[in-house]
Order: sequence, then C-alpha cells, then structure tokens
Amino acid sequence: MFFHFDSDLTSVLLFDLGVALAFLALAALADPRNPLERVAFSIVTAASLALYLCWRLLDTLPDLEPTAESLWPYVYFSFEAISIVYAVASVLILCRTTDWTAEADAAESELAASGRYPSVAVFICTYNEPIHILEKSAVCAKAMDYPDFQVYVCDDTRRPEVREYCETIGVNYITRPDNRHAKAGNLNNALQLTNKERPSELIMVLDADFAPQANFLKRVVGLFRNQRIGIVQTPQFYFNADPIQHNLHIASSFVDDQRVFFDTFQPAKDAVECAFCVGTSFVVRRSMVNEIGGFPHEALSEDMLLSYRLMERGYITRWLNEKLSVGLSAEGIPEYITQRTRWCLGTIQIGLLKDGPLWRGRFTLRQRFHYLHGLFCWLSKPFILCLLFAPSIYWLFGISALQADELLFMKYGISSLLVFWVYASWISGKRTLPLFTEVTHALTALPVTLTLLQAIRRPFGRPFKVTEKGGDRARMRVHLPTALFFGLVTVLSGLSVLQTVLAWNAPTDFSEREILNLVWSLVSMTIAFVSLLVCIELPRYGQEEVIDVSLDGQYRQAGQTVDVSIGGLSADRVRIPGLDATRTDDAAVYLPQIGWVRIAEIHEAGGGLTILPTTEQRNGILSLLFGVSRAQIAERGSLRASMAGLLRRAFVG
Repeated sequence: MFFHFDSDLTSVLLFDLGVALAFLALAALADPRNPLERVAFSIVTAASLALYLCWRLLDTLPDLEPTAESLWPYVYFSFEAISIVYAVASVLILCRTTDWTAEADAAESELAASGRYPSVAVFICTYNEPIHILEKSAVCAKAMDYPDFQVYVCDDTRRPEVREYCETIGVNYITRPDNRHAKAGNLNNALQLTNKERPSELIMVLDADFAPQANFLKRVVGLFRNQRIGIVQTPQFYFNADPIQHNLHIASSFVDDQRVFFDTFQPAKDAVECAFCVGTSFVVRRSMVNEIGGFPHEALSEDMLLSYRLMERGYITRWLNEKLSVGLSAEGIPEYITQRTRWCLGTIQIGLLKDGPLWRGRFTLRQRFHYLHGLFCWLSKPFILCLLFAPSIYWLFGISALQADELLFMKYGISSLLVFWVYASWISGKRTLPLFTEVTHALTALPVTLTLLQAIRRPFGRPFKVTEKGGDRARMRVHLPTALFFGLVTVLSGLSVLQTVLAWNAPTDFSEREILNLVWSLVSMTIAFVSLLVCIELPRYGQEEVIDVSLDGQYRQAGQTVDVSIGGLSADRVRIPGLDATRTDDAAVYLPQIGWVRIAEIHEAGGGLTILPTTEQRNGILSLLFGVSRAQIAERGSLRASMAGLLRRAFVG
C-alpha cells in the first residue's frame, strides 16, 4: 500500500503552499486598521471564495436524478453554498470598521465641563440567579462614578432573600406577580413603574451576572449628544472560561467564540449604522422606548428586536468597543447550547414578524442585507453536519459528496480555504484559530439544525429559557446527547480510515478521490474528537472563578509584614508568598482601599487563607475584583499554546 503522487498532484500541492505563504506574507505586512489595505485584502478574499463557488456550481454537480448518487451532492452543495454566501457577505461587511474612542473622550470632557449629567435608571434583570452572582452586578453598579443614577434590581422570581439583600446594600427592588413576556416583560414592568415615580432620561440595562466598571456611564452617556443615537451598546467580556476554553485547557490561548462578533463584526456593522443591541451593558433613551410602546417582546431576541424597532424610525445603535463591564459566560455545554439555539430562533422570529426586516417593515436594503447576514450565520450550521458525515457516507455507501476533478478541488477549494483562514485571523486580530474555531461551530451544529427544523413547523410559541449560571460544578460532567453524537462521528470516521487503509483487501494504490476522502475522514475525526473532549466537562472548583489581582498589602501576625495578592473570592482566598504560620489568632490582612481584614483560616504554609470581611469590606473587594478592567481570559489566540493545551487535555486529562 502506498500513496501515488503524480506530477499533477505535486504541482497542485505546491500551488496551494505558494498561495498560503503569499497570503501569510501579505497578512504580516498589511494593517487591518488601514482602510485601503483592509478593502484590498477583503476583496481578494471574497473573489477567491466566489471563484470557488462558481466552479462548484458550473463544473461539479451531476445530472439531477431521483437517486442517492445524484441527490446527495446537491444537498451537500446547497448547504455549502449557503456557508460560502455567508462568508462572502461577512468579508464585504468587514471592509469597514469604526472606533468611537476619541468621540467618547470628547463627549466625556464636554459633560464634565458642562456639569449637566442626564439622569439614568439602571435596570438589573435577574431570574433565579443566586445572590453570589447578583451581588457583583448590584455592588459594582451602585459604585459607578456618576452623579445622577438609581439602581433597580428587577427580580422576576419574587425572592424575599433578594429583596432583603437589596435593602442591605441600598438599591431599589422591583418585582411583579407573573413572568409574562420573560425578560422584555420584566424590563417593561420596571419601565412603567419608573415612568410614574422617577422617569430618568436614560435607562441602563444589565444582566444579573454583569458587573459594570466605575466609569461606564461617563464613557457612554456623552455619546447621546448625537440625537440620532437611540442605544449605546458595549461589548460583553467574561471573567470565566467558557466550556470550550475550560475543557480544553486553552483559556489563556484561545478567545471565546463571541469575541469575533463583538470586536470585529459589530464595529463593522456600526460603520454602516447596522449594529444592534446584545441584551446587556447598554444604555437606551427612555423617550424612544416609550415611543415604541416599551421593550419589544414579540421575539425571543428582544435585544436585537429593540434595535430594529428603533432602526425603522431612523435611530441607530452606536457600538462603543470598550471593555466597560465583565460578566459570567455560560459555564457548561447545556447552557452554551441553550444560548445559541435561543439566539437562532430569536433571529428567525424577527424576520418572520409582519413588520420585520425580512420582507416588510420600513427598512433600507442595507439594513435588510445585514439582517440576512445574521440569519445566514444560523442557516450555515447544517453544512457542518454535512462536512462531518460526508467522508463516512463515501466509504460506507460509495456516494461522494464532491463529484468533481479532485485536483481542481485541491486547487480551487483548498487554496480558497487557506486564503479565508489567513484573512479571518488577520481581520480579527488572531481571534480565530484553525481547528478550534471549527470546533466552536461544530458543537452547536446539531442543536441549531434541529432548531431550524422546528422553526419551519412552529417558529413561535417556544418559551424563553434562561441560561443557568453560578451552580456547583465541582464534579466532572458529561453532556450525553452531544457526546454520543460526536462519539458516533469519531468512530465512523476512524473505522472508515482503518477499514480502507488496513483491511486485507485494501488497495495498493489510491486514487485522488480516495486520498481526498481519507484526508477528509481524518479532518472530520479530529474535529469530532476534540468536540467530544469538550463534552466531557472538567470540574470547576468552587462557585467562583479565581481572579488574579496584584496588590501592595500587608500581613500582620507576630510582628511579620509581607506582600500579598488576591487570588480569588469564592472563599475569599488570598495568596501570601513565603508565609509559614499555623496560628491565626488576632491575624489580619491589609488591603489597599479595603483596610484590615480578619483571617479565619490558613490552608497551608505559603498557600491560601480564608478571610472574614465585613459586609462593607466584601462589597469593596467585589468592586476591586469586578469593577475594573482585567485581562482574565485571553483576548487573542495562540495556535501553538492552544495545541499544547489540547494535547495536555487529550493525554493527561
């Protein structure tokens, strides 16, 4: 058995290698902040994808007949075409971008000079989140540096302990007798009450697990001097690793899957006034919300719909791409999937509304195009399933998804894929990585596809399902449905390769088609296996993430004084280098801005300890940890470090 590489195959592989090297050199020399270079790279990438799509359409499809051999290539191509159209649309959208930092600076200075600060009502939406989650948002919101605002905790589960907690820290508590219209209904209840009592000019909305920085309002509010701005939205950042980062040991080397959307796509959409609200960490004009009859509730994605309701009235959502809040990412695979399927169905529902952007409503062609771009993001997910199963279908049933000249596919298809990979990494500032980005898409491919099928039959009527956060995850968990799916793909792909290569009747000379499908099987097996690892969720010790904060502090016991740094807050752990003590009588730690904090327990020599802060001190520690910007999770990717984390996870655990 051997692989026969003829001169034609060798020349094609050399061509692909040359294309990859040329575009890597281009990415190293070009600057995405340069408008001309950004447009040039985008156009070349879009042209490469379009050329491949045209070739697939014109030269690779068999005659259409009612047979599996004929229909399967058409099914595969249909979903592939949707994905390519989405990719081309993405590249065209990314030709432009915005950065409103200078505008925010000028607006903040103007506010300070005038001394006239618009009043703000801060709505913190909570549904069953435990107090140790809610307290970060409530305490940090109350500690914001702004002269005129009120904080309202909007509790949709009517919990006496939350009411009591709000009274303790001095923020307003709002509830209602039912949960009609879910989060939108919760916001509208708060809107109506404050319309009567204290109607502020602006409304800030936070989810219960998002803590704002002290300067949030001062950075955002000044932008409303532009009367066309209805919403100022800031990106979501997280202080914990999502399931992919955590379970693959890549929290410090791979970004969460929403970073590209927040940091790359939303500024590009903002450049043509098509950015939209993402549900938390935003500020909106009260008058405009009242004008449209309150926060819209007709779709599960009430945040996105809010932007579209204002958009059709000529108002825009301004994207201020600054890290002004930090929140809790989905901690497990079930919660991760729940979020994505809700966003998928919510996007579909917005388009299907009688005045939505899909066919009616008062929207421009550009606004409809940007809506379709978001819709195609979800419609492209079934292609991932086709991609994973196609090689196994070939080996098991002899039906090829790609009935084309394999050398031409390697020339057009592989080269365009390499170009797109290089472009995606370049335009996003290394926020995408081969394999790992594919895994993030693969994890939700099946549930999103099932959601799309359900939407065909019944697009409306599905209840709003809140993403659960803050639970005890001290034990290893396996998300069985998703794990079984990826286990099946891994086994099918692996057996296909083994049977083809090692069977007693295995061919001694492989054709180009067989070589292509062997490589395809290996790629499919790799993506499925890594996805399977993600589904076997590693423990997260404690209910809090460890936050690294360096402080100049002191430890006081028997006359000793040493430096300290905070390592976390779940048990109020504090790291003290070099400390060797077994007694905690009359012991305390001095933390700047906090004061002397009592020590309850020393866990080990030179290790952690438990402290007993007062309520006021605990609130100060919360503000210290979550009320300022910290690089807790990676904001750029490293392929080498991510591969090292993956190998450690695969072979060590």
